[in-house]
Amino acid sequence: MSAAAAIGAGVFGAVFGSFLNVVIWRMPRGESVVHPRSRCPGCGTTLRAIDNVPVLSWLMLRGRCRACGTRISPRYPIVELLTACLLAAVVLGADPPREAWLGAAFMLLLVPITFIDLDHRIIPNKLTAPGAVLAIALVAILDADALPEHLIAGAAAGGFLFVAWFLYPRGMGMGDVKLAGMMGLFLGRSVGPAMLVALVAGSLVGALIMARLGAAQGRKTAVPFGPFLALGGVVGWFAGDAIVDWYLDTFA
Repeated sequence: MSAAAAIGAGVFGAVFGSFLNVVIWRMPRGESVVHPRSRCPGCGTTLRAIDNVPVLSWLMLRGRCRACGTRISPRYPIVELLTACLLAAVVLGADPPREAWLGAAFMLLLVPITFIDLDHRIIPNKLTAPGAVLAIALVAILDADALPEHLIAGAAAGGFLFVAWFLYPRGMGMGDVKLAGMMGLFLGRSVGPAMLVALVAGSLVGALIMARLGAAQGRKTAVPFGPFLALGGVVGWFAGDAIVDWYLDTFA
């Protein structure tokens, strides 16, 4: 797609990223993500529209609430900027262009899942279940011939982690299993490289933790696996097909 379309997607991503910040904060606490309007976590003052412009408002206010001066976490503009970059990259690299709808939906799910899992070590069913349904619907609309492949990939990825969870339940949770299944529905065959990236990244971080804390303490340190799956999902979306083709051309 054109650069103009990518810029438009980036602007939309920043705006939607502001909403994702609300989702990340409220959904794990069982609060509505619609009402009330965004407010300062320190004094509870409802934010004015001018103080809620993605990224720019945080910079202009120097990361503090206009009303009480409470420091506002830099995570808010980071989430907005990350969402903007992901959506712009999806639109810029979409081939055929209609794939951008599937990729954008995938990224808009991975962002809140990542940060919620980092904060609370949970992956809400309220994200993975609708995400799975949305993936099936979009694939059916955009490329119905590819739907069987995506359904098989979802079952295979979810089934693989289910076996891992069954054999070693302390290593991950059922939320990770459901996320893997959702990823397969979005990615199709590219879920293979995605899972590989997630497992390698998770293993490397685990090894670094054990090297720093010692094997005994390191094994007791809980590290959420969702962010590694999300990282794999991003790699799978942007490079998964190329990796699979390279593997088949080299080893098949």
